[in-house]
Amino acid sequence: MSGGPANDGSGPEKAPADGDLSARLKRLETQLEGKRPSAGPDKLARTGTSGGSAPLGQAMRLSTEFIAGVIAGGILGYIVDHLFGSKPWGMIVLLMLGFVTGIYNVMRVSGFSTKKTEKDRR
Repeated sequence: MSGGPANDGSGPEKAPADGDLSARLKRLETQLEGKRPSAGPDKLARTGTSGGSAPLGQAMRLSTEFIAGVIAGGILGYIVDHLFGSKPWGMIVLLMLGFVTGIYNVMRVSGFSTKKTEKDRR
């Protein structure tokens, strides 16, 4: 380090003044900002900060959205069958409805089926 004389253990080392230290810190921050590539918040959100875990997280979310729709349809189908005595038709119909809902949720989350409103078109 070229900041000052080395401490050889013969005496206490003098700490730099707070004003000098903050000035050096501000100068370092401005130099780093100048060398850092500018990235908008949208770019950071898409690429992620943890490298390979972003695609895994998205895959987990998509699979959870799909499975949740199917499970909800199955539970509702069981309840309808139990209440109305319509075994197995309530389960069949609501499982298919849950499947379709799961696919719709996956498409919605992935951005495949976005509805453009008048404000978006302008």
